[in-house]
Amino acid sequence: MTLDGDASERPCRHFFKRLIGIPSYPDILPISPPDLGFGSPLPWSRREAPARSRLLLLLPRVVPHLRRCQPLRRSPVLLESFALFVPGLPCVIMPTPLFTSFPVGFSGEIVDDTDIKFKLPCSCFAWTILVFAGHIVCSWGRGEDGQLGHGNAEDQLIPTVLSALDNARIVSIVCGADHTTAYSEPELQVYSWGWGDFGRLGHGNSSDIFTPQPIKALQGIKIKQIACGDSHCLAVTMDGEVQSWGRNQNGQLGLGTNEDSLVPQKIQSFQGIPVKMIAAGAEHTAAVTEDGELYGWGWGRYGNLGLGDRNDRLIPEKVSSVGGQNMVLVACGWRHTITVSSSGNLYTYGWSKYGQLGHGDFEDHLVPHQVEALQQSCVSQISGGWRHTMALTSDGKLYGWGWNKFGQVGVRDNVDHCSPVQVKFPNEEKVVQISCGWRHTLAVTERKNLFSWGRGTSGQLGHGDSLDRDTPTMIEVLSTDGSGCKEIDSLKIESVSGKVWISPSERYAIVPDEKLTKQPTDPVKGNGNDTNVPENDVKRIRL
Repeated sequence: MTLDGDASERPCRHFFKRLIGIPSYPDILPISPPDLGFGSPLPWSRREAPARSRLLLLLPRVVPHLRRCQPLRRSPVLLESFALFVPGLPCVIMPTPLFTSFPVGFSGEIVDDTDIKFKLPCSCFAWTILVFAGHIVCSWGRGEDGQLGHGNAEDQLIPTVLSALDNARIVSIVCGADHTTAYSEPELQVYSWGWGDFGRLGHGNSSDIFTPQPIKALQGIKIKQIACGDSHCLAVTMDGEVQSWGRNQNGQLGLGTNEDSLVPQKIQSFQGIPVKMIAAGAEHTAAVTEDGELYGWGWGRYGNLGLGDRNDRLIPEKVSSVGGQNMVLVACGWRHTITVSSSGNLYTYGWSKYGQLGHGDFEDHLVPHQVEALQQSCVSQISGGWRHTMALTSDGKLYGWGWNKFGQVGVRDNVDHCSPVQVKFPNEEKVVQISCGWRHTLAVTERKNLFSWGRGTSGQLGHGDSLDRDTPTMIEVLSTDGSGCKEIDSLKIESVSGKVWISPSERYAIVPDEKLTKQPTDPVKGNGNDTNVPENDVKRIRL
């Protein structure tokens, strides 16, 4: 089954797309780029669909105006990932009281004279996510499984306030496969809604839920991080304990069995071993402990657990082949894993059919191997797409490699790359945040500009069309140096650098599919022409 165009995407709209981002920590940042912060990672997930994008957002001081001018027009609904936060907002995923890093762990922030910060999350599945600081949640896009939380299964083409969470003071949202979780810090409550198959909502059954409902088993627990895989979820408490629930056919819950869990259960293997961060792949999970030890469990077919074989693991098992180095960051792609040591060295392992491990070959690696091309650099952020990988160094340079059929590596071609290649930005702007989608990538520069590139068939690049792009292209409406935004004095909407986010006078809609067909000047290397999903990658299709 191909994934090349909309006709072929429709039958496989439930294919999982996994991407993780990781924050910077001061112990691996000898030279911090401007505005870099640090924090814990919070995995997000997405699944591609040809129809529309979805948006969840938390809004700051613009909330009164949002309510007044609903429905909103000319909103950046085509973004796959983006976020905005107010300084000082407490966030569930932070070990410190101040919010300094976006969920999914993108270190760095962009601050303007309105004291509003950009944060860049990872993409979800078939919908777009945009988060503003605050406690009001809005959603729009594909809602056929109730994942928008409005009490129905209808798509929303414009932002709509999720009134069910008006009083919940939500500080963090995580998306899985057609389901959503949100955390209220004041209430110490996790909410979930959407598609409920395999118990991924944690409510004790497999029913779909169309409005946010509290997960009773997690009520009253202080949560540090939530991670969502394809059909499984995990939560790390402030004490470093890990709870997991959902699908478990490959042991990705770490509970010692392969039985699904309809409610959160504590992973006993981490008793007395506080966990610092977790990352969820499609059906595997990775974790780094407070002591810098690396663990893997779940589906291991491609060596993505780092344990030297292709076997599944039903409980977390320590990865011993890292030379005694302490790990501080971990991220998961679809079937590969990425980790960074305290000295800033980058290691990858798992599936490498498209060169996504960056070792100069297309061979799977069953244990962590250092990416030699970046051994002289200090890696501060990492993010994994389906078949490509991005790494940001402490001097603000961005490198990409792996599958590049749609230009998602961002190096002006459609050739697969098995070694890191530097991604160039206009005026040599330094990058402060990165995020991989399934087949696209986003980045924020120190000038507060947001760029996107790669697959654009669903409008996920945010440029108002469905064209692919093979080089970073500024999203005008969300960038300091962009054009095309309008000031709305009558609404007194707070702006960023004099540019408003939302205009009620124009509809910013997803345009019909206009596929950009272009042939690379050089023959495609590696496996770039193979767009088939690997065997057994899709374990369920909803009919």
